Amino acid sequence: MPLTITLPDGSRRDYEPGVTPNDVAASIGPGLARAALAALADGEWIDLARPLDHDVRLAIVTPDSDEGREVLRHSTAHVLAQAVTDLFPGARYAIGPAITDGFYYDFELPGGAHFTDDDLARIEARMRAIVKADEPFEREELDRDAALTLFAEQPYKLEIIERVDTEDAGEISEGPVVSVYRNPRPGGDFVDLCRGPHVPSTGRLGAFKLQRVAGAYWRGDERRPQLQRIYGTAWESKGALDEYLRRLEEAERRDHRRLGAELDLFSFPEELGGGLAVWHPKGAAVRRVMEDFSRAEHERAGYELVFSPHIAKSTLWETSGHLGFYAENMYPPMELEGADYYPKPMNCPFHMLIFKSRTRSYRELPLKLFELGTVYRYERSGVLHGLLRVRGLTQDDSHIFCEPQQVVAVLGELIDFVLYVLRTFGFEEFEAEVSTRPEGKSVGSDDDWELATNALIEALDISGLKYALSEGEGAFYGPKIDIHVRDAIGRRWQLSTLQVDFNLPSRFELHYVGADNERHQPITIHRALFGTVERFFGLLVEHYAGAFPAWLAPVQVSVLPVADRHHPYAQRLRDRLRADGFRVELLDAHADSLGARVRRAKVEKVPFVLVVGDADAEHGTVGVNRRGSDEPERDVPVDEFVARLAADVAARR
Repeated sequence: MPLTITLPDGSRRDYEPGVTPNDVAASIGPGLARAALAALADGEWIDLARPLDHDVRLAIVTPDSDEGREVLRHSTAHVLAQAVTDLFPGARYAIGPAITDGFYYDFELPGGAHFTDDDLARIEARMRAIVKADEPFEREELDRDAALTLFAEQPYKLEIIERVDTEDAGEISEGPVVSVYRNPRPGGDFVDLCRGPHVPSTGRLGAFKLQRVAGAYWRGDERRPQLQRIYGTAWESKGALDEYLRRLEEAERRDHRRLGAELDLFSFPEELGGGLAVWHPKGAAVRRVMEDFSRAEHERAGYELVFSPHIAKSTLWETSGHLGFYAENMYPPMELEGADYYPKPMNCPFHMLIFKSRTRSYRELPLKLFELGTVYRYERSGVLHGLLRVRGLTQDDSHIFCEPQQVVAVLGELIDFVLYVLRTFGFEEFEAEVSTRPEGKSVGSDDDWELATNALIEALDISGLKYALSEGEGAFYGPKIDIHVRDAIGRRWQLSTLQVDFNLPSRFELHYVGADNERHQPITIHRALFGTVERFFGLLVEHYAGAFPAWLAPVQVSVLPVADRHHPYAQRLRDRLRADGFRVELLDAHADSLGARVRRAKVEKVPFVLVVGDADAEHGTVGVNRRGSDEPERDVPVDEFVARLAADVAARR
């Protein structure tokens, strides 16, 4: 009896049982057959050679898709492991997944040896020889005992196999059967433990590059062995690879850690400990502008500003559920007067107490509380990354308390507010992601979670913002919307978060008096707009490559007298601009030559450099060198320049 294949466009085709995705691709067209890498059957990955024995929805995966690139990268990681074991007999190999824009593989070399840059070149050359040999990827399924025997010399593979009946089974199996992939070749096959799929043969690969070596603890646990992780990238064509490498070079040029030091914005002194930054005057100036803007816009939107302490007794975190669900991310307690005090990882419980401090009426709702609150979270040292991943972080944190019937409207207003603020800072491309209830680590009833999730989706539908579902990625207390942006070079960043929470109002026994004069429990919406000030600042540095627009720039104007005799006029000009509220520096003539001072101002990415000489001092003019302009302007009246600068800053261009 024939089986029916439903294709992505909804069309249906009948085939004999045993047909493979490769056969289906060939029946559609030779071009698709040549391009095919793998397939998705009812959403599950399978190889092109896997026989089908029942009706199924089938999608052929090609290289120019996200799914196709994932297969390319995972297959290239397999070839990397093969090359390393060829060149380093006795090497132990652990895991090698595809990741965003690339792949990695973890290794342990005999005798504790370490990879060198020369080794990477040798490994890449060996990989290219394997690709040229066009070795097939052959899938085999083994029972657990057979797999243990096969990988007897590979302890990391053995550990994975021994966990096949646990939550990690999805790495390599779909049940009690373990899958492996074999590359037959003269002199001995290479076999790796993998669920798949892989490309049909190594010859389908080639547009790849090994990038770097890093240390990585096995299973991410610093108590386990430290392995060596080789990172690489793989793409569907040499052109796509070259474009990605060009973007990497641009990203390196924009790296906020390097620019933070070059522009004297912030630093991470070793004396403070990992993930704890100090803000230098120029960085603090930008941060102040960001925070002042945030406060002003929140007040304009009807938020009420609050403040809360940095520590609280353990009873607060027990009530909120953080000690039960978030303890591994909290700093250890301090014992004082017979009680344990924890640095706060979140501001939410304090805002619950503010709401609870007196009887509330439905007429006050929605009640919108806002705080720029610094919190402390223990992040493993291996994931710390400049300002993008820190241990001391400040959230522009809001909690909106509302009635159930207000939730969708409030969420709609929040989405509009978020997009307005992000656009003001120069972002224009947005995507949203709805994260649903995490399995086994959440609180609240199924009904509450369903209502909250549906409210988020309805608000997004009304807003028209494109979104995707991320199953199981919600917070322990509620589902959430994450807003993602694209930066100036096309990278995707997660920023603002909106979460609907039925849980904390219940845990803190919050109530308001409704129109019926009865007590009701409010719903809380958590909202961080920047995400954190630190991360948002780091992103802005990279988005603008350190060349902040004039309204954000730490120094908006540099005044450069041509010679010492022009210094009094330059001082008066500086004082005039400062009195008008602008951030100005004066680079004295005795400090260096005029050319050197102009270059310094350009390196520091100052938006406006004013050069003043004899004619300017006599006529009340300036020479204007605007960042990015090839030709300076001469003899510009000071009042005209001040008006142009004021308009530029006011418009936040």
